[in-house]
Amino acid sequence: MEVRYVSNSLEDTKKLALMIGKNLFRGSVISLNGDLGAGKTTFTQSLALSLGIEDKVSSPTFNILKCYFDGSMPFYHIDAYRLEDGTNANIGLEEVIEGDGVCVIEWGQFIKEMVFEPLDIQIKILDNNSREFVITSNFSKYDVIMEDLKEICR
Repeated sequence: MEVRYVSNSLEDTKKLALMIGKNLFRGSVISLNGDLGAGKTTFTQSLALSLGIEDKVSSPTFNILKCYFDGSMPFYHIDAYRLEDGTNANIGLEEVIEGDGVCVIEWGQFIKEMVFEPLDIQIKILDNNSREFVITSNFSKYDVIMEDLKEICR
């Protein structure tokens, strides 16, 4: 199943993230892909808010992984950009990707062999303020999220 959502502002992006976040569960994995500046980290920050994460969420570009434990469930934020060529990929990420919380992977296409049954989100820059989110899932565990999204994507 696929849905498309056009965000014309940061508030629209936040609304989308909050809608997805309210139905996330332990073991949820989101693979976020899009060009630099598309809004992957902005989306992730709002997603974290939906889980009650109060810490400032920033891109873990140099750390590769940041973990947050102050919300309703653990939140794992991976930036796989530096893993594009496969170097350093064997650092134990599978433990958090298949872990007990929600895992968001920016640049998920770079480690797709490690990612099992993700909710795929592709973000495309339309102009300075607008983004198109293409959300895809072939897994029944995300059916509630996809059904909710169909309502706002009409």
